[in-house]
Amino acid sequence: MATTSTGDIEKTKSVEVKKKLNVLIVDDDPVIRKLHEIIIKSIGGISQTAKNGEEAVNIHRDGNASFDLILMDKEMPERDGLSATKKLREMKVTSMIIGVTTLADNEEERKAFMEAGLNHCLAKPLSKAKILPLINNLMDA
Repeated sequence: MATTSTGDIEKTKSVEVKKKLNVLIVDDDPVIRKLHEIIIKSIGGISQTAKNGEEAVNIHRDGNASFDLILMDKEMPERDGLSATKKLREMKVTSMIIGVTTLADNEEERKAFMEAGLNHCLAKPLSKAKILPLINNLMDA
């Protein structure tokens, strides 16, 4: 087996061994939610989903939620990602929040989303390669 492959496998395993990554996936598109669930599961994490920002806020308002990471879409009905992120930060939610949007290349849109309280903003489609470095940093912290 090649050393690089072993290294990649070891990195993935280290995320699993240290702590089970708990992720909230917030997106109105069921295909995107499923894709994100598959990515999180492939690195040994567990996930819960919300169809919009209002659901995400309610999950936290109920007081039983504790996530290491929140993947937040920007454009959703009922409560968009920007508003939901602001509200979650007002509620003292300290989870890493990563915005996932097709608008990541639009500097103005990206800046407004980041200012709402994101830790990072990534362009859709999300991939394991894009998110794994952020997850490794989170789990090492």
